[in-house]
Amino acid sequence: MDYTHQHFVQVVKNEEFLCLTEAQLEILLKSDDLNVVTEENVFESLMLWVQHDLANRQKHLPNLLKLIKLPLLSSEYLIDKVEAACGNVSECQPLIMEAVKWHLLPERRSLLFSHRTRPRTSTIGRLLAIGGMDGYKGANNMEMYDPRTNTWTPFMRMGTRRLQFGVGVIHNKLIVVGGRDGLKTLNTVECFDLTSLSWSTLASLNTHRHGLGVAVLGDGPNSPIYAVGGHDGWIYLNSVESTCGVAALGGRLYAAGGRDSGACLRSVECYDPATNHWAAAGECGGRSPCVRRALRPGYRHVVTMELSTYP
Repeated sequence: MDYTHQHFVQVVKNEEFLCLTEAQLEILLKSDDLNVVTEENVFESLMLWVQHDLANRQKHLPNLLKLIKLPLLSSEYLIDKVEAACGNVSECQPLIMEAVKWHLLPERRSLLFSHRTRPRTSTIGRLLAIGGMDGYKGANNMEMYDPRTNTWTPFMRMGTRRLQFGVGVIHNKLIVVGGRDGLKTLNTVECFDLTSLSWSTLASLNTHRHGLGVAVLGDGPNSPIYAVGGHDGWIYLNSVESTCGVAALGGRLYAAGGRDSGACLRSVECYDPATNHWAAAGECGGRSPCVRRALRPGYRHVVTMELSTYP
């Protein structure tokens, strides 16, 4: 079965796949370990199996379609392919409607979470670990984690050793901002292009800073990148606190936790670029000197905290 999972795209081209029983195919489609590029590969394999013996297998379509992660297909594919192939089967229509709602009502996705909205491991992408501490100095290496093979491999190195920097993502590019190398606080900015797999240098910050937060406001290629708070090596900068978690949400920036002049904070502040004004926005559940943030579709925000002993 491991071979079938790893080589699923090739396996479905063989006659043996078309001869699977409904129970055997169900076991296969349930697995999140199928090595596919997109969920389209899985849907197309199901339709290939059904059409091989349409008269006897169409009755199994509703039960097997439940195992396809329809919400993760593009809206165009849902209409052009899925609706065209399965829309005439009444038992399939609720599944198609569920997927359409996922696309049309993103604010309600928290109510729609299911095994169909959980991506298969191979479609998640890759995880990059950049810089950090290497012994007593900053690191400039980058490693890539592949969930399909459960392995880490060395990747492209930065031009500068750095830790406690900020990272933003904009149009398939990683923007690495500030940080420090040992006792030297940095103002340099580097850009890694995930398409060309190359590093380049961008304009430096006006202020040297480490322990800053970085966020991108907007989805366009020219969206502004904000560097928030931090420490310049001598004092905590007054543009909000140091080592706070920063996230963009609804056209605003949110800075959570961190510390100010050594004191751990639980406050959350919100910046509105339209008014150029910061305002209080509640509090975190507890104090933490080092906060990292994440956004998840269907949720306002998720904040996780970790300890840090660095100044």
